[in-house]
Amino acid sequence: MSEQRVAETGRPRHRRRKKALAVGVPLALTAAGTLAYGTVFGLGAQENASAATTAAPAWATATADGFASVNALGQNGTYGGRDGKTVTVKTLADLEKYATASEPYVIVVAATINMNPVGKEIKVASDKTIVGSGTSGHIVGGGFFLGQGVHNVIIRNLTIRDAYQGVWNDKDHDFDAIQMDGAHHVWIDHNDLRHMADGLIDVRKDSTYVTVSWNKLSDDNKAFGIGWTTNVVTDITIHHNWIRETEQRNPSTDNAAHAHLYNNFLEDVAGTTIKSSYGNYSRGKTKMVLENSYFQGVNNPVIKDSTATIVQKGNTFVGTTGRNESGGSAFDPKAYYSYTLDKTADVPSLLKSGAGPRSTIGTSTTTATTKAAAATTLTVAQDGSGQYRTVQAAVNAVPANNPSRVVISVKPGTYREVVKVPANKPHVTIQGAGASRKDTVIVYGNAAGMQKPDGSGTYGTPGSATVSVQSDDSQLRNLTVTNDFDEAKHQDIANQAVALLTQADKIVLDGVIVNGDQDTLELETAAKDKLGRVYIANSYITGNVDFIFGRATVVVDKSVITLKKRWNGTSAGYVTAPSTPANRKGILINRSAINGDVTAASFFLGRNWHPGGDTTVDPQTTVRNTTLSAAIKSTPWSDMGGFSWKDDRFAEYQNTGAGAGAASTNRPHLTAAQAADQEVADWLGDWTPSAS
Repeated sequence: MSEQRVAETGRPRHRRRKKALAVGVPLALTAAGTLAYGTVFGLGAQENASAATTAAPAWATATADGFASVNALGQNGTYGGRDGKTVTVKTLADLEKYATASEPYVIVVAATINMNPVGKEIKVASDKTIVGSGTSGHIVGGGFFLGQGVHNVIIRNLTIRDAYQGVWNDKDHDFDAIQMDGAHHVWIDHNDLRHMADGLIDVRKDSTYVTVSWNKLSDDNKAFGIGWTTNVVTDITIHHNWIRETEQRNPSTDNAAHAHLYNNFLEDVAGTTIKSSYGNYSRGKTKMVLENSYFQGVNNPVIKDSTATIVQKGNTFVGTTGRNESGGSAFDPKAYYSYTLDKTADVPSLLKSGAGPRSTIGTSTTTATTKAAAATTLTVAQDGSGQYRTVQAAVNAVPANNPSRVVISVKPGTYREVVKVPANKPHVTIQGAGASRKDTVIVYGNAAGMQKPDGSGTYGTPGSATVSVQSDDSQLRNLTVTNDFDEAKHQDIANQAVALLTQADKIVLDGVIVNGDQDTLELETAAKDKLGRVYIANSYITGNVDFIFGRATVVVDKSVITLKKRWNGTSAGYVTAPSTPANRKGILINRSAINGDVTAASFFLGRNWHPGGDTTVDPQTTVRNTTLSAAIKSTPWSDMGGFSWKDDRFAEYQNTGAGAGAASTNRPHLTAAQAADQEVADWLGDWTPSAS
């Protein structure tokens, strides 16, 4: 990028926030590594007026199996709110209104709902079904609480995530996804529960007649615990759950009268920082039956107290170590309910494809059919097992002016290619198909000063990008994009080397890693007078000089920004270089972490880029509610190209960490009133990023 600019005076002040835009996005700090993705705010509740006159879809009348189906305590099975109205909610206020109501409801969650404050647990009343609409129902930063006597509750098809507060074995924040204290007849089914501050599921204080089925539980210290009482009354069924990368309580079952566990997949992935302490644990006077479950890489896969019993049948253990115990007599689950076992060998593939939220649950038959007809998926695999061997070939196959979303599913591997999604191919999602964002890598090594192969000149900064997205409403998910240009070997040419370039509006980067050195992530618009909004979440961005830059309106939310040393081993650089047009929003770094293995006080948060000396631009970066490492300078903003940063828009708000500092003339902080006008909703305006 050019560093030429001349002085410019006059700049827009903080505009009044349009209150109709959004429900409050939680501002509480989540520490380094706390990641999230999806919709940021909702638009309200809408009752289904035709519910009484049209046939309800199967998911709205579904009933539980296992112990939750047993007739006991005055409750004949678990059917939730099927006898009440169906309502659709998109805000925290509406979700809480219907979940706590005394009458039955089927509550369809059709957006990402952020809990405010972080850690909030909605107190669910009896006779409720809370169900995600397809894969779009996300609860972020909190969960649900079912208190004494609450009964007949179904929680299905939701993603509940990201209340993590930066301490792995957290004793101070009891932020669970779902907690029960004395509840009965509860069915937890087809959810994705992850990255919470304490446990994912707590079944406590004599809660009973509970079934937990077809859920994904992952990325947490504790999966779920059962019991914590001297009374031996809890009856619980746990089947077809994929419990992955959780350290303990997988589950821990304390003083349960009857615990039936079958067809679960417990997986500890090799080479990660999360190490399982134990798998299934029968504690106290628990009687446990454990059948046809599959244990992969788990330490101490099955353990028991001397007073507890475990009867094992048909389980498989691969790469496990430590204790694997059984003993005593338990019970016959078929004396309480009927069930069918799947083959143990089929469990991993069955759960990888079937656990977690389903697109067919929580949506009307018409909607589901329409989406199925409209959606297109193209597969890419280097080994020829997909439709295409390169990502660009799949992009080329997307028809011009496609009216609906096309998902390009890229199987794990390293794809050394340049990928460009042109402007006439909107609604494209490029998504890694692996379990981790590290599994699918798109990499190339062009730089601004390199000559093009056709002899038409050098690439220039935008032309160096490994991946370029020029089409509106497009997305990158669950993959890594890298520019691996070797600066040390090529100091003779301009060494700006872009990994990812966006030049469009309504772009989502979700769960990605973007790797580079100088100019890693270029965020532009189709033209200077065009709006270009980008929402980045659950992601990692690495670089050293101006590595988040451009004129787009950008939110970097709940992500990790990693600072790198220069090619010669020195530490010096700038995180952002906005070139924001006047009267537009620039770069917002929100609820994230900025760190890296670099020298203390060696990096600026940003500098003001006026391309070609353009005096009409008004660069803006706001860094708020973010953890700053000691690498950040005490005077964190810098001039560029002869323009004073103080004439542009640079500010902080409620940052923490060794690199944070008090307000001064050289370190401006927003007031509370100004901060209210610089939230995620202010940046995104009338756009609600999609969770899929």
